[in-house]
Amino acid sequence: MEGSSGDSPPAPPPAFRNRYWILRHGRSVPNERGLIVSSLENGTKPEFGLAPEGVEQARSAGESLRKELGEMGVPVDSVKICYSPFSRTTETARVVAGVLGVPFEGPSCKATVELRERYFGPSYELLSHEKYAEVWAIDEADPFLAPEGGESVADVASRLAGVLSSTDVEFHGSAVLIVSHGDPLQIFQAVLSGAKENPSFLDKVAGLKKESLIVPSVLSQHRKFALNTGELRRVM
Repeated sequence: MEGSSGDSPPAPPPAFRNRYWILRHGRSVPNERGLIVSSLENGTKPEFGLAPEGVEQARSAGESLRKELGEMGVPVDSVKICYSPFSRTTETARVVAGVLGVPFEGPSCKATVELRERYFGPSYELLSHEKYAEVWAIDEADPFLAPEGGESVADVASRLAGVLSSTDVEFHGSAVLIVSHGDPLQIFQAVLSGAKENPSFLDKVAGLKKESLIVPSVLSQHRKFALNTGELRRVM
């Protein structure tokens, strides 16, 4: 009854001004060589770009996105592509832009350094992919604990929450494609899942407030949002 006492209703989920898709880069040379290439210095080297299979995966993702946009009645000219400056993500974004007919050098495509790969630190850089398991075990135990010299889940979550906030202010009514890497996109989806449950979650993540129990419990589960190389996913 209106005006009656009792528990207040749950807050509504956060409203975003744009539609968002995420895309993990296509299969890359580091994927094929089984190497961890996570530093900005190494990741932007041309030799660590896409493998031939990755180019095909990127092309397929572009076709899938074009089909989805058509089915939703969303004009292609509303597409904005934000991508990590790493070679493998830049090349993926370029292929997708070509499929969609979006000028890659124009204002609709933007390299965004905050979308870079998670840096796993010097003790993991250029070592075997098998070492990822060690980091993910730490993540599950404490998402605020970083590999030595590298980034924790919370560190990555904070910068990705910032990307989401700034992008949603910059664009309005756009179809935004975020092209990034495996760990960052897993963590990004964990942030979004937390925001759907609790609208203040984005603020908590941005401020890295560990005292909020929901933040560690949600972020530590980021692996359940894993993407394959070249996988496109609509997130909102």
